[in-house]
Amino acid sequence: MHSLVSDFSQDRQDYPVKVPTMTGSCGMKQDNKLKISKEKRVEMVTLIKNYFLTERDEAIGDLAAGMLLDFIVEKMAPEFYNQGIDDAYKFMQDRLEDLLAIEKR
Repeated sequence: MHSLVSDFSQDRQDYPVKVPTMTGSCGMKQDNKLKISKEKRVEMVTLIKNYFLTERDEAIGDLAAGMLLDFIVEKMAPEFYNQGIDDAYKFMQDRLEDLLAIEKR
């Protein structure tokens, strides 16, 4: 099984970040790795550095911002991902009910 994130570009340099193992609906474990392109990582690190500078009046370096990014991706991103899956499931379930409502009996 391949990651949807890694499908966007095969020729770029990615920075894999290990995401905790999750159990799928079929009970099989999936070892997921979120890959962030070099360009996107630089952009995210810059956003973190700018946030600290403007909101906390604190300058942090690339290393500190990168470590914070890694922490967020590893520890918090799965929760956001799971919420997105739940929202998509509810949306599709509502559409299926709409489809069944027009069924001819």
